[in-house]
Amino acid sequence: MIRFYYHPSPNPAKVALFLEEAGLAYEFMPVDTRRGEQHAAAFLALNPNGKTPVLVDGEVVIFDSNAILLYLAEKSGQFLPADTPAARAAMYSWLMFVATGIGPYSGQAVHFKHFAPAPQVYAVNRYDFEAWRHWNIIEARLAQYRYMLGEVYTLVDMAVWGWARAVPRVLGADAWQKLPNVKRLLDEINARPAAQRAEALQSRHAFKTEVDEEARKFLFPQNARLGTGA
Repeated sequence: MIRFYYHPSPNPAKVALFLEEAGLAYEFMPVDTRRGEQHAAAFLALNPNGKTPVLVDGEVVIFDSNAILLYLAEKSGQFLPADTPAARAAMYSWLMFVATGIGPYSGQAVHFKHFAPAPQVYAVNRYDFEAWRHWNIIEARLAQYRYMLGEVYTLVDMAVWGWARAVPRVLGADAWQKLPNVKRLLDEINARPAAQRAEALQSRHAFKTEVDEEARKFLFPQNARLGTGA
């Protein structure tokens, strides 16, 4: 059976949604990153980068949420676009856009707005600008098409959904006024039973919710170089 290493955050959420949509059996393996479990030797043996999610499928070990989505789609034959060069090129392009743009810029925007130990005006401006720029590209795409790849729901929509859930925290409480088509996609996917099951995973384990001094040491180890755990 597939073992799914999960923490309730955007990237594992994408994989949880795919597993639930595809009806693939899996064993739920919680990793509490605010308690530092991602740094344990056993977990680092699966993902040297010390990040969730990770999937173990027999002898196969795969990490990075977008790589996992591709692996599961190819394994199951589900939620892929048509098997044509043009359709697959669009899939790879938009999936990598989420991987290299939406995720990193959204994550850094959250970090500098909510977790930096001191105000970082330059960093907040840069990452907020880039997060908005990337989300506006998604908005323009979804203004043209129902889903990211046209009229068919695919793994790319699942990748977008993982981060769209966090848009107000990334961009601000009024973000949905400027991203109505992203909100439309989010609401449509949220209404799917698979998405509701994916969201419910976070209640299956008592994950630490506080970002206290101990959690900051695990989440932001770079701060040790500054002589502060803040």
